[in-house]
Amino acid sequence: MNSKFIYCLLLLLTAALIISNPALAQCPMCKASAETSIKEGSTHALGLNAGILYLLLFPYLLCSVIFLLWYRNYRKSLKFEV
Repeated sequence: MNSKFIYCLLLLLTAALIISNPALAQCPMCKASAETSIKEGSTHALGLNAGILYLLLFPYLLCSVIFLLWYRNYRKSLKFEV
């Protein structure tokens, strides 16, 4: 691996950690609202949880498909080199 690539990767990871810290403080109101609606017997919080899981699924699915396509092409290129 190139040292420039490793340096850029470390820089991006550090930036992501610094930026993500303030993002944790953005959802107390939604959390409190969901907790109180569950205590009152409402099903709105269940829909909120399902929506969060739905939104969480697609980035992982997209990354998995990209990795799978890359891996298949990489394996094909190894067959032709031998």
